Amino acid sequence: MKTALGHLKVLDLSRILAGPWATQNLADMGAEVIKIERPVVGDDTRTWGPPFLKDADGQETRDSSYFLSANRGKQSVTCDLATPEGQEIIRALAKDADIVVENYKVGTLARYGLAYADLRQLNPRLVYCSVTGFGQSGPYAALPGYDYVFQGMGGLMSMTGVPDGQAGAAPMKSGIAISDLLTGMYATTAILAAIEHRHVSGEGQYIDMSLLDCIVSINSYQALNYFLSGKIPQRMGNAHSNMVPYQVFRCQEGDIIIAVGNDSQYTAFCKVIDRPELAANPLFSTAAQRNRNREALIPLVAEAMLARSMNDWVPLLEANNVPCGPINDMKQVFDNPQVQHREMQMNLPHGAGVNAPSVANPIRLSDTPLQYTRAAPTLGEHNASILGERLGLSAQRMAELRAKGVI
Repeated sequence: MKTALGHLKVLDLSRILAGPWATQNLADMGAEVIKIERPVVGDDTRTWGPPFLKDADGQETRDSSYFLSANRGKQSVTCDLATPEGQEIIRALAKDADIVVENYKVGTLARYGLAYADLRQLNPRLVYCSVTGFGQSGPYAALPGYDYVFQGMGGLMSMTGVPDGQAGAAPMKSGIAISDLLTGMYATTAILAAIEHRHVSGEGQYIDMSLLDCIVSINSYQALNYFLSGKIPQRMGNAHSNMVPYQVFRCQEGDIIIAVGNDSQYTAFCKVIDRPELAANPLFSTAAQRNRNREALIPLVAEAMLARSMNDWVPLLEANNVPCGPINDMKQVFDNPQVQHREMQMNLPHGAGVNAPSVANPIRLSDTPLQYTRAAPTLGEHNASILGERLGLSAQRMAELRAKGVI
C-alpha cells in the first residue's frame, strides 16, 4: 500500500502517552516505528488496567487498554538504556533512523551518550524530539509531571467545572488525558515540519516539546479574553464564554446541546422554539448583545426547551441548520450511524493470537490512506527481527544480552 510516511524510520524511546501518541500517528501514516521498552517491565502503561486484553483462552494478557490505545502499528524491542550494551544498540538503530522521539527527564539521555548532540554526530539528518513536562529550560525543567498536573497548572481546570455558588462547584479535569494527547499531536506536527525542512537543508534538528507549553497554548481565545479585558476567565459549567446560547439545556425528557454560532443560526433557533421575539429583541439580536445579556436570555431559552423532549428537538433543529446534539455515552458514540459509517471502531491482529479493539485515526488522505496493520506489540515481540536480522546480532549474542538483562 502506498503511504505518506513509508519512507521514514522512527526510533521511539518514549513511554506513557504523549510521546507514544505522536509516534502512533506516524505509524498510522506508514512510518516504521521501533518502540524501545525496558526489559521485563516494558512501557508503564502496559500495567495500567484493568481492563486488559484477553488471549484466545480468555486469560488476561499483559497489555492494558491504555497501552493498546497509543501503540498501534509499532514494533517492540526490549533494551536497557542504562547499560553500555543497550546504548550501543540505540546508537546502531539511530544511525539508520529519520526520527527519534524520547520523553526522559531532562539530562537523562545525555548521561547515556544518547542526547541529540551525541546522535546527530552519527546521523546529521536525524530529527530528534524531546517531550517533557516543562521543557528543556526554565526553573521547572528538571521536575517530573503528569497530565493531571498540567491541566491544573495550565489554567484548564480553572475554567472547567460547575461555577462557584452552584451545587457541586469545583474545578474539574478533562475526562481524558488532554495535556498528553494534545502534546502528542503538536509533536507530530513539529516532527513533520522538521522533516519537511530537511528536504531543503539536508539536516535534521532538535524539537523541544513541553506539556505545560501545549496546555497553555490551547487557552487560545480564553487567554485573549483575559489579555483584552483584564478579567480572569471563570468556570461556566457547560456554557461558552463568548457565544450564547451555547450550552446544555434540560428538555421535557433528556438533555440537549445547543451550539448557536452566529446571528442567522440564532434567528432560526428562535423560530424553531416558537420564540421569534427573542430574535427581534435588540438585547439579544447580535452575538455581542447576547453575550452581554446572557443572564436575561438563558432563563427564557431554558423555559422554551422544556416544551419538548430531546428526541423531538434534535430533528427539528437539524432541519433548520441549528447546531445541536445529544450527550452520548461511549456505547452510543460507537452505535451512532455516522461514526459507524466512518469506521472509527476497528479490530486489529494482536501477538496474543486475538484481535484487539482500536479507534481509527481521524486523518483521511486520498492518495496515501492511513494503514492499520497490527495492534500494539507484545513486549519484545520484534527483538529477533530488529536485533538479529537488522543489526546482525547472532543468536548467541542475543542470549548473552538476555542473560545480562540488557534485552
